[in-house]
Amino acid sequence: MYKFPEDGEKIQFSEGKWIVPNKPIILYVEGDGIGPEIVSSTIKVVNKAVERSYGTSKEIKWVEVLAGNKAVEKIGDRFPKETQNAILDYRVMLKGPLETPIGKGWKSVNVAIRLMLDLYANIRPVKYFPGVESPLRNPEKVNMIIFRENTDDLYRGIEYPYDSSEASMIRDFLRRELKVDIENDTGIGIKLISKFKTQRITRMAIKYALQNSRKRITIMHKGNVMKYTEGSFRDWAYETALNEFKGTIVTEEELAKNYSGKIPAGKILMNDRIADNMFQQIIIKPEDYDIILAPNINGDYISDAAGALIGNIGLLGGANVGDSGGMFEAVHGTAPKYAGKNVANPTGIIKGAELMLRFMGWNDAANIVEKSVSEAINQKKVTQDLARYMGVRALSTSEFTDELIQIIDTF
Repeated sequence: MYKFPEDGEKIQFSEGKWIVPNKPIILYVEGDGIGPEIVSSTIKVVNKAVERSYGTSKEIKWVEVLAGNKAVEKIGDRFPKETQNAILDYRVMLKGPLETPIGKGWKSVNVAIRLMLDLYANIRPVKYFPGVESPLRNPEKVNMIIFRENTDDLYRGIEYPYDSSEASMIRDFLRRELKVDIENDTGIGIKLISKFKTQRITRMAIKYALQNSRKRITIMHKGNVMKYTEGSFRDWAYETALNEFKGTIVTEEELAKNYSGKIPAGKILMNDRIADNMFQQIIIKPEDYDIILAPNINGDYISDAAGALIGNIGLLGGANVGDSGGMFEAVHGTAPKYAGKNVANPTGIIKGAELMLRFMGWNDAANIVEKSVSEAINQKKVTQDLARYMGVRALSTSEFTDELIQIIDTF
């Protein structure tokens, strides 16, 4: 079904490291809603940044695979087997937003891809762009990265409607075997958090902090209520840090007792905050939060809240990565009311692609992408979502893309 370029090669993985050829084959899914417009924009910007950085010595070989509404229209299947096979084979993709219905219908293709490639870390950097209107008095203090565990928790999708035979069986078991009083009109959702999965996301967050000179890691949890899931997430994260990174990690208690409250050189502070408190903390003291390590659902919540602090969640990109694959995307959804109107802001997925370039080790191109977006915002050459606050003429999606390409040519 899909044709792959003969002059392209697969990205390989060895012990968690990316081995990237000069002409890697990377898959892309256009997505639903505004997806086709913003993915097209992103590919153009990335291609230009790669060309500007490396000339003809490096080139991404893009191959479209079908998922979502486009796959239904063309094949009659939202997530075709051919697409699944291609993803399992090539393992790196840029993905436009895909629709997932609320309360009924099909399950998330996004989650399915994360699970099939074991993309256990959802990494979402949140950093303020000067010139963007923010609800904070000092938004320049916002520079945090959310490490969200990506394959556990309620997002596993183990749930049953209240009137299903499965829910009835589980209610009967809880009453009979565990003496739990539970109403007959109760739907069932199962929250799963494992030690192994907590340990590996913790290791990745600490290694990232060490490699990128980050000084704080905060565990976000609701362990005071969910003691054996989110409480265990907290305990296992501390255990992993203190056992495997001994000499590097310092706790808040040790910081106050031994270091007069100041993080010593070469050390990383590891602390934790209750989930509901975390939301006020990032508003009143954003400078105190650097890396936030969270279970799946908390990480989803806090990244959207953090996006609001910089004025626009549409500016956030995300990396879904594991030890042998990656899926890169915008944090926002399909925005169907803007679909096909050439007005959507592609910055979120462009930032996702920037993360992809960094995981590939193509940092020169990633830096150019980052600088071009910042410069466009600095020049107030922006799409309608930002233009209405800046009091300037809004650029269309395609015009904004052209501006980025012209800016890249000046570097």
